[in-house]
Amino acid sequence: MNLTGIIGYPVTPFNQDNKQVDLDKLGRVIDVLLEAKVDAIAALGSAGEAAYLSEAEWKQVAEHTVQHVAGKVPVIIGIAELTTAQAVNYAQHAHQIGADMIMLSPFSYYKLSEAEIFQHYHTVASASPLPIMIYNNPATCGVDMSPAFMLSMVERIRTAIMIKESTGDIQRMHKIYTLSEGKVPFFNGCNHMALEALNAGASGWCTAAPCLIGDKPKQLFDAIKQGENEKAQALFYQQYEFLEFIVSSGLAAAVKSGLALQGMDAGGPRKPLLPLNEQAQQQLQGMLIKLA
Repeated sequence: MNLTGIIGYPVTPFNQDNKQVDLDKLGRVIDVLLEAKVDAIAALGSAGEAAYLSEAEWKQVAEHTVQHVAGKVPVIIGIAELTTAQAVNYAQHAHQIGADMIMLSPFSYYKLSEAEIFQHYHTVASASPLPIMIYNNPATCGVDMSPAFMLSMVERIRTAIMIKESTGDIQRMHKIYTLSEGKVPFFNGCNHMALEALNAGASGWCTAAPCLIGDKPKQLFDAIKQGENEKAQALFYQQYEFLEFIVSSGLAAAVKSGLALQGMDAGGPRKPLLPLNEQAQQQLQGMLIKLA
């Protein structure tokens, strides 16, 4: 799969008491991302609160996302599970419902060795034919994979074809690029590094920002690819405060608060996550007004 551009992340809307997923509202969030001209949609990542969903809810969200997108753009399904068995279960389900790719993270309670991580990826790859994006996000998953190790998995696992790097260390991206001689696609997963990452050769940017600010991330990507450096820099700094804010405030809480401020109720985040307080909501509202 030749994938480039903006990969948009939908939040997972809940009903008023947060006890059930609201699939109708999920469809409306997906429509917002499609209107923002994203190049792919990745359900069930951090912004989608995948860690707080039951298995039945997880499968509902995955299936509804594929059905609602209806082939307009590729659908990527995020998988980050403590056990390899559950990761296999979800990878097989993603294939059965017609997803285009899985984004696989190792998730750990115990510190995992490289041999254990490799076996996890290899087992999942053997159980599902879907292409795999190797996702490195130690802040949430507790596992930090080096560029050299991730590239070795791309080399050794046939369906592992690209990398998402979210440590916030631009040197990791330089390493991926140089060690692979620019042959292995990698995506930026750190919002406030979008300008640096895309200039460093990233194939795209994975972000929930289009849920709230439309096609501004896509405009930034296009400006860089067209060599319009001054325009790209201006677009990035226009978005920078907002991009930093939604990460530091918690993606699910920030995006859901922003959607409510824009007239779309997506429910609150699921406990133990808390919604934004009044002061943070006012900050966010001010940023959204500036970016409108």
